[in-house]
Amino acid sequence: MDVRLGLTADAEYKSDGSVAMQEALITVIVPVYNIEKYLRRCVESIMCQTYRKLEIILVDDGSTDGSLLLCRRLAAEDARIRVLHQENGGSSSARNLGLAHAAGEYIGFIDSDDYIEKDMYANLYRAVCTYGVDMAQCARDDVDEQGNALPSICMPPAEVEIIAPGDFYRELLLHKGDASFCTKLIKKELLLGIGFPEGELNEDFHLLVKLLPALQKGIASIPQLGYHVFYRIGSNTRTVHRSQFSRVFTDMVNNADMVEDMVRASYPALVPVAKRFALMQRLDYLLHIPLENMNGENAFYRGVVAYLRKNIGHTLFGGWLTWKNRSYLLLLTACPKTARKVHYGIRMRRKGLDGGA
Repeated sequence: MDVRLGLTADAEYKSDGSVAMQEALITVIVPVYNIEKYLRRCVESIMCQTYRKLEIILVDDGSTDGSLLLCRRLAAEDARIRVLHQENGGSSSARNLGLAHAAGEYIGFIDSDDYIEKDMYANLYRAVCTYGVDMAQCARDDVDEQGNALPSICMPPAEVEIIAPGDFYRELLLHKGDASFCTKLIKKELLLGIGFPEGELNEDFHLLVKLLPALQKGIASIPQLGYHVFYRIGSNTRTVHRSQFSRVFTDMVNNADMVEDMVRASYPALVPVAKRFALMQRLDYLLHIPLENMNGENAFYRGVVAYLRKNIGHTLFGGWLTWKNRSYLLLLTACPKTARKVHYGIRMRRKGLDGGA
C-alpha cells in the first residue's frame, strides 16, 4: 500500500515506485534465535524494500538450529547484510548489540518471524522528512500459521497524524497505542546511551515511555498497514509458559510503577490515567498468576494486593475504568484467591460449553 505522504522538495518517485531523495542510511536490526524455518521470509521482505539505502544487521542470539548458517547465506546474497553472533542473552541483548554496531542515522527493528510490506521503510522515512519528526510509525496486523488475520488494535489512521508525546503516552496507558518498536523508524541518536532493558519481557514499552519526552515534535502515524506479526504456536516472543506467567506480569507491574513516577515528573495531567494503568496492570497480574503462587510467602503478590487495598478509593471513584474492570478489581482486592478460583471455574465452564475452544 503506497500512501504517498507528500514529498519533500528533493524527493520524487522513480518509474518503478521506489523513492529518489537525499536518503539517509537506515539500519534494520533483526534478533535471530532458532527461527530457521521463517527467517528467509523475514529477511527477504527487508531486502526487497523500495528504500534501498539499508544496512541489515542479523544478530544471532546463540541459536542451536541452522539459523546462524542461514544468516551467513543471506549475507552472501546481499552485501547490505551484516551478521553478528553472541551467546544467548535474549532479544533486548541482541538488539543492543545491533545498535552498538549500527551505522545508520535511523533505526528500525524487525522480529525474525515477522515480515513487512515492500514500501514500509520508504513511507516511514518520507514521513520523518516531510513532517520533521524523529519517529514515525505504521500500523500492524496479526496473522496465524494458516494466514488468517487475528484481531488487532493497531489499525492505520485514515490520514497522517502527528501525535504529541503526551497524547501518545495517554494512548499507551489506556492500552490503545502501539508500544512496539517494530512498527517504527527512529533517529538513532535518541537510542544512544539508553538501549533496551535486558532481562525484561516488556522491553519495548519500558524503553518507549522513557523516550517519549524527547520526541518534542511528536510521532508521525502513517495510513499504512506495513508490518505483519506472525503469531505462531511456541513462539518465544509471543507465548509464555504457564510457569513464567508471574515473571511476565511482574515486569508489567514494575513498568506501571515506573510510569507513575515518570508521569508525575513530565506529564502531571496524566496522573489519573497512570493510576488507572497501575490498577489494570495489577488486575492482569492477579488474573494470570498461578493459583499456587498466591500465598503469604510470595512478597511480590502481597505487595500487589496491598497496593490495591491502599488505592481502593481510585478503584471506586477514579475515572477511565469500566464497570467490569471496577468489579474485578474490587473482588480481587477483597478476596483475591477466592475471586481467582471463581474466575478460573467460569473460564473452564465456558471452554466446556464452547467445546474446549
